[in-house]
Amino acid sequence: MNIYVISVGKIKEKYLKDAIAEYSKRLSRYCRLEIIEVADEKTPDNASEKEELQIKEKEGAAILKHVKDSMHVVALDLKGKMLSSEEFSKYIGDCAIRGESNIAFIIGGSLGLSKEVLKRADYSLCFSKMTFPHQLMRVILLEQVYRGYRIMSGEPYHK
Repeated sequence: MNIYVISVGKIKEKYLKDAIAEYSKRLSRYCRLEIIEVADEKTPDNASEKEELQIKEKEGAAILKHVKDSMHVVALDLKGKMLSSEEFSKYIGDCAIRGESNIAFIIGGSLGLSKEVLKRADYSLCFSKMTFPHQLMRVILLEQVYRGYRIMSGEPYHK
């Protein structure tokens, strides 16, 4: 299985880079992981609704350049479906059973995802009703993917 994380913005903080590296290493036992970063657009203070929409559209276009037709796309979105870790594990396993061996998880920037990205998504997933920085969300996502594979494999995991 190939897991892609397409995310807006670069990781600058060492502690986040270290966590991402750790989960990437752990996941290498279960899948091929590729992390793709697209540039985040500067959002001016007091940006108008129109400016915010333009920023999301520009980031969305950059994201969609990396999405291939063969990918099963999961958008991380506050309006998405919330799953338990066990349900998330089953979701990934079900994708594999259906032959969808390329799963792309999309993490938007600080303004969220464009309508075009959400339209392309095969599934919308919400991790929490709380808002997290998109850099931290990458770590949370990788941890849950790793946990999902542990659950699928019948290996112990922290409950």
